[in-house]
Amino acid sequence: MPPWMLTTLVWCAALAATLVLAAWCTPRAWWRRPNLRALAVLAGGTAACGLWFSALLPAAPARIPMPLAAAAPVMGPAPGAHYRVADDLNLREHRGVRAARMRVLPAGTVVSTTGATDGDWWRVRARVGGHDVEGWASSLWLRRIDEGH
Repeated sequence: MPPWMLTTLVWCAALAATLVLAAWCTPRAWWRRPNLRALAVLAGGTAACGLWFSALLPAAPARIPMPLAAAAPVMGPAPGAHYRVADDLNLREHRGVRAARMRVLPAGTVVSTTGATDGDWWRVRARVGGHDVEGWASSLWLRRIDEGH
């Protein structure tokens, strides 16, 4: 049984127990019309019974944390992998939007990665206007060569 279902059943049983106890232990006149006192009895009784019933439940099994070595590694671009620029892209001297812009790579330019990364920033090489350039570019604007536009 899922834990959420067991918790729901415990609190429903607490409400039922509160209603039964309230019917036996309180004057009948309290229940002729809804009032603040009746609401307080139901809320307080349900909370008390629910906490008591919850304490009687067996402890949940301990969750064993997954070792870090088993976690999926974050894969960056393989050195030499080729990507296409999706839209005009700033090639920068360093990573980050505040770094100086070296040049703009036009959409469709094919770049190759060096393997160096820092989050979404990849160091890339490209040939633009007959010159080889290398710098940092945001990987958010790069698409694999085999991807459609």
